[in-house]
Amino acid sequence: MSFIGEEIARQPESWLRAASVAGGPGTGLPLPGERVAVVGCGTSWFMAEAYAVLRESRGQGETDCFAASEFPHGRDYDRLVAISRSGTTTEVLELLDRRRGRYPAVALTGDTTTPIVDAAEHVVDLSFADERSVVQTLFATTALTALRAGLGEPAEPLAEAARAALAEPLPGEWLDADQISFLGRGWAHGIAREAALKMREATQGWTEAYPSMEYRHGPIAIAAPGRLVWHFGPDDDGLRPDVARTGALFVNHPEDPQADLVRVQRLAEATAVRKGLDPDRPRALTRSVVLDSVTGDPAGS
Repeated sequence: MSFIGEEIARQPESWLRAASVAGGPGTGLPLPGERVAVVGCGTSWFMAEAYAVLRESRGQGETDCFAASEFPHGRDYDRLVAISRSGTTTEVLELLDRRRGRYPAVALTGDTTTPIVDAAEHVVDLSFADERSVVQTLFATTALTALRAGLGEPAEPLAEAARAALAEPLPGEWLDADQISFLGRGWAHGIAREAALKMREATQGWTEAYPSMEYRHGPIAIAAPGRLVWHFGPDDDGLRPDVARTGALFVNHPEDPQADLVRVQRLAEATAVRKGLDPDRPRALTRSVVLDSVTGDPAGS
């Protein structure tokens, strides 16, 4: 089994452990009513989006999300949440250093031996969810679970739904698809963006992601036989018949979008293997993007 396959399978148990960690004292996670910014890069950025929308929609307080490189430094917040599996990502570390003395930060990381530990006032140790694959699966969803637990959401139903998704066979129509568009409303849009990234990273495939209601405003033009439109969460907007008229296959599961993401992770691994690709080592990617401070060029991880 590839590293990614083993890491995908570990998610239910890791989510339960993350909920326990988040429920402990002194985590530094946002308090109700605080104005919060959440940042990350790549996959972590999409998890930041999902959490930000969830937190604000639960009435916990104004919550913004940004790619770390695009953070608006002129704004003030009560707390910064930074997600970084490696703890070495240049843009995240630079942001943490630049805001120092203005407001506290909490970092969620998979490696507590890295600079992020000294860059943030609080650290949520998710090293039990660190990964050997370059492609993130386990850490990303574990970090999101920890943040959701901080909102008071239970992890047990999530873990049970993930176990079911792990046990299901992957339909041949999914494996044969030559293009996939992922859709979601609210916090599920972050999940849709992450799903599209997973397929691009592992399979070099053509994938796109949109808010559900935006799909009719142009992107539906690429829907055709042999392609998938994958919707996260209930199809409350009635997209299924519109997609059916294009000949594309509409994929929709009613459970929590985070659990449904497990199916996409499995599809990414299986499709990569089918194409003769290594799902653990995608082309042109490394575990962490560390940039030369002068040139901005990648300097390895």
